[in-house]
Amino acid sequence: MVLPLFFMIFIAIFWLGTAFRIYGTLTQGARAGAEAAVAPVCTTCAGGGPTPAVNAQTALHNSLAAAHVDKNNLVPTKDWTRPTLCACGSATSSCTKSSIACDSSVKDVCVQPNVQLIYPNQGTAGGLGTCGTAVSARYKVPYSFPIPFTSLDMNNILIPGQAEMRGETQ
Repeated sequence: MVLPLFFMIFIAIFWLGTAFRIYGTLTQGARAGAEAAVAPVCTTCAGGGPTPAVNAQTALHNSLAAAHVDKNNLVPTKDWTRPTLCACGSATSSCTKSSIACDSSVKDVCVQPNVQLIYPNQGTAGGLGTCGTAVSARYKVPYSFPIPFTSLDMNNILIPGQAEMRGETQ
C-alpha cells in the first residue's frame, strides 16, 4: 500500500520539476526576446534587417533550444489571451484605450512594442513614466498524464512566460 503512494509522489515531483524547468526557460527566453526587441535594429543590413519582433522570436527560440525544450510546443498567439498593457503615454494603469496588439509578423510569441511599464508619479522614473516592450509566450506541456478521478490532464496546461524591457537610446 505504501509503494504505490510513494510512486505517485515521486511521479508528481518529477512532473512538477519538469514544468518548473520549462517555466524558467520560457521566462529567461522572454527576457532575452525583450532585450533583443529593444536593441537597435541593424542599420547597415540590406533592406533594413529583421524587425524587433523577429529578433525577439529568434532570441526566445534560441533560449529554448539551449535548454533542449521543443519550440514546436509554443502555442500560437491567436489561441491565448494576450497580456493587457496600456499604450505608451498612459497616465494610469486603468487606461481606457484597448491594449496593444501583438506584432503580427511572428505567430508564437507576443511582442507588444511601446507599452507603458512605469506610470507617471510612480517608482523612481522622476515622475515621467517609462515605456518599453513586452514579450510573452505560452508553452503547452507536451506530456499526457491524466490524473485519475479528475478532468485534469497535464497536456491541457499552458505554462506562461513574460518579460518587459525598457527601451534604450544608444
